[in-house]
Amino acid sequence: MSPAARRPGGARRARPRKARGESRVGERFEVEVGPVGHGGFCVARHEGRAVFVRHALPGERVVVAVTEGTDGDRFWRADAVEVLSASEHRVPAPCPYAGPDACGGCDFQHVEVAHQRDLKATVVAEQLRRLAGLDVAVEVEAVPGDVGGLGWRTRQRYASLPGGGRAMRKHRSHELVAVDQCLLESPDPATHVVHGVAFAVADGGFWQVHPGAPETLVDAVLEALAPQPGESALDLYAGVGLFSRFLADRVGGTGRVAMVEGDTTASALSLDNVPGAEATAGDVARVLAESLAGHWDLVVLDPPREGAKRAVVEQVVARTPRAVAHVACDPAALARDVAIFAEHGYRLASLRAFDLFPMTHHVECVALLLPGDD
Repeated sequence: MSPAARRPGGARRARPRKARGESRVGERFEVEVGPVGHGGFCVARHEGRAVFVRHALPGERVVVAVTEGTDGDRFWRADAVEVLSASEHRVPAPCPYAGPDACGGCDFQHVEVAHQRDLKATVVAEQLRRLAGLDVAVEVEAVPGDVGGLGWRTRQRYASLPGGGRAMRKHRSHELVAVDQCLLESPDPATHVVHGVAFAVADGGFWQVHPGAPETLVDAVLEALAPQPGESALDLYAGVGLFSRFLADRVGGTGRVAMVEGDTTASALSLDNVPGAEATAGDVARVLAESLAGHWDLVVLDPPREGAKRAVVEQVVARTPRAVAHVACDPAALARDVAIFAEHGYRLASLRAFDLFPMTHHVECVALLLPGDD
């Protein structure tokens, strides 16, 4: 799940920091742009210091304006405000509100849509290499439901201007930018129907915002796990039971499906959506520590952005599943979880990545973890 789905314009509250010297905000200089980084920027260097540059592409030469940074910081943040040598993958932004000192909801409006996926694949592979010690070939797959990377957000929130009108927020800021309409917004609302099955979802409750996401993720999880009749399946961070509904079909009446979800409303709805399954509302780590013990054949993990983390991963491996499907919206968190699974004898057997958030740096992955070395 993308954090940009929760805040108009994708704004994220910047943590207050103690000043470490003279501010360099507003300072301009030329840089050669280096590789893409995790977070919607590229990495450049200026006088030995890393500079995280938005609105640029690897290989470009640009003039940047510093947006965050002091003399004592290890790195600065900056926007590319003038392109001196453009990448072949640069395109005019389709949205008039995209760019430096404007709406912060999109990271890659200036990039060809196909190349956006290449950049995301690079980030996923780099995080797995750096945090899990794995060299994995990654391809980010397009998902049906958007039009050239636009018109896919089935749930969109705007901020309100003091005098009326709609706005989005600047990057890492609460400052508002007046807009007529976000081009990512879908003309149609979410249907909550997946493979012909209608799901009950609370008003304002979580549901994937890309119209192609639910079916794509369900298919990827089922392909990875290959559930068999009579097996037991544990669905963690289950939401309203999206994955459990189809797992229950596969394991059949002789199988067992149990769901754990922190949101009490979603957990209650999951029982309506998945007849015959078990549901427990509560913190996943706490629930696993207290119940649902013993062997489980299959586990689905769909944690929030920060990942499952050690307490949950160790509870999962204690149940000796033959297969774990990890659905992750943050590649760094996924890589950290994969590394913890590896400590306990589970290897990354396959990985699929999906472009569920075009024009942004966000990417969704489905990883299959299996016990053993082969």
